[in-house]
Amino acid sequence: MPKPPEPPPLLTQRAAIILALGVGCGLLTAVLTVLAGGHLAAGVLTGLVTIGGAITFFNKIIH
Repeated sequence: MPKPPEPPPLLTQRAAIILALGVGCGLLTAVLTVLAGGHLAAGVLTGLVTIGGAITFFNKIIH
């Protein structure tokens, strides 16, 4: 009996790397914002904005 074909992966390796780098940059920015004396809410907002910018940046430079 033949094996059923495996489903394709949810994300490509490129997409996973871009997302991981974006989230890493966002976390780093959020932590640095809070450690510099900012409020937790400011750190979260800064991190979220950084994630968006970093994903856009890494999407353009990683081919």
